[in-house]
Amino acid sequence: MFHFILADLARNRIGVVVLIILVALATALGVTVTLQERALRLGSARAAAPFDLVIGAPGSETQLVLSSVFLQPAPLPLVSPEVLAGLRADPRVEAAVPVGFGDFVESNPIIGTTADAVAMFGGLTEGTAFDHLGDAVAGAEVKRTVGSTFRPFHGNAGDVGEVHAQVQYRIVGRLARTGTPWDRAILVPIQAVWDTHAAHHHAADEMAAHQHGHEDDFAARPVDNALLDGDANPGVPAIVIKPKSISDAYNLRQQYRGDTTLAVFPGEVLTRLYGTLGDARRVLSLVATGAQALVAAAILMVIATHVLQRRRQIGALRAFGAPRAVVLSIVWLETFALLAVGLLTGFAIGYGATHALSQRLGEASGVAMPVELNVSDAWMLAAFLIAAALVTFLPAFIAYRQTPAQALRS
Repeated sequence: MFHFILADLARNRIGVVVLIILVALATALGVTVTLQERALRLGSARAAAPFDLVIGAPGSETQLVLSSVFLQPAPLPLVSPEVLAGLRADPRVEAAVPVGFGDFVESNPIIGTTADAVAMFGGLTEGTAFDHLGDAVAGAEVKRTVGSTFRPFHGNAGDVGEVHAQVQYRIVGRLARTGTPWDRAILVPIQAVWDTHAAHHHAADEMAAHQHGHEDDFAARPVDNALLDGDANPGVPAIVIKPKSISDAYNLRQQYRGDTTLAVFPGEVLTRLYGTLGDARRVLSLVATGAQALVAAAILMVIATHVLQRRRQIGALRAFGAPRAVVLSIVWLETFALLAVGLLTGFAIGYGATHALSQRLGEASGVAMPVELNVSDAWMLAAFLIAAALVTFLPAFIAYRQTPAQALRS
């Protein structure tokens, strides 16, 4: 029986290949939508994991999270210095890490912060944290070696900005890989960012006259976190809080959600974004399901037509004594094999396509998007195979009902 099926498939190999490709592409579409949406959820959730609570000035919660967690540039309003000072002195706070934006070196954002951020992101793989204003810690994907120096420029990544000629940083350490956009960032003392932009507003001739002396003084000046609480603090766009307990986190969020500050849990903001994403995924899933249904209907019609065209062959088998059950098994196995191979190929194509797409999206966003299969995917494949088994029973039943005389007369 199996030799007969293989010979029949080989004789109609062009049609067989076309059917398998159609089934595979329709299946791959649905698999890619499901896996890509899951990869995006997992990647963004892992990126937000180190950020327990973020505090900023009143405005958009989504933009605050996008800027502080995913380093998407935006002109955020500044939080007053008193807020940072109060959080640093609060017994419920284990660490209050300011986050300042504004400068780049090539495509790498320079983030002003404190040494507490190094521990928050998993520590260092080489070198040390910053002790002086001219020190910098590179993210895992920054293409600069420890010991190298650079000058920041003011502007957006990819644009030609004004170089801060009076400032030079030296990379003294490298962060552990986090799978987040912070892997592409360069961390510097937040006091250095304030000092750089204060100097940026001096007259050009005054800066040129004192550039060398300022540069030496800037690089050697030790980091003084006491300045965070004084008049030297002009305000920061965001403050990342590591609370000592879950109850402290909720109490702090309630306290700092008011007229002058905004406190958010990044996970909650992402959940709302997932709701919008989920709506889009459902629409895409419906499109994919519709495509799969149309392909399934077309294939069923082709298979049924193929069976009807093989009436003489089926009649000859029956005339030579083949039982009806054998004829049903031959037709059913042949058609089911086509759909099963197409489904399995489609799952493989969908998995590979999602891997490639996630890699491209990860390179563009800096968020690592893991493509993972779970039990629900196995159930989905099983459901597809069961549906294929039931659908292919129809042409097999047509062949089963024919008598040898009916088949040979057609």
